[in-house]
Amino acid sequence: MQIIIIIIIIIIIIIKAEKILKYEDLTIEIQRMWNVKTKVIPLIIGATGTISKSFRKYVSKIPGNHEVKELQKTAILGTAHILRKVLT
Repeated sequence: MQIIIIIIIIIIIIIKAEKILKYEDLTIEIQRMWNVKTKVIPLIIGATGTISKSFRKYVSKIPGNHEVKELQKTAILGTAHILRKVLT
């Protein structure tokens, strides 16, 4: 059980790093074009609605009111939609 949890944590850390690196060029381009500060906020929700421990902290950095449960629900509904299309 501990090995599985450690592997999942490592995968989440790798995904976060990939997302930040993926959008680094876009961040630099936006900073140059519009002379504004930018920051990549890695919000990662699994297909079954799983989130990392730091997810709520990242969501709080985004202006506006965002319910974590609603974001999870959207991810799950999206997964269900894809599965319905594939299985029918």
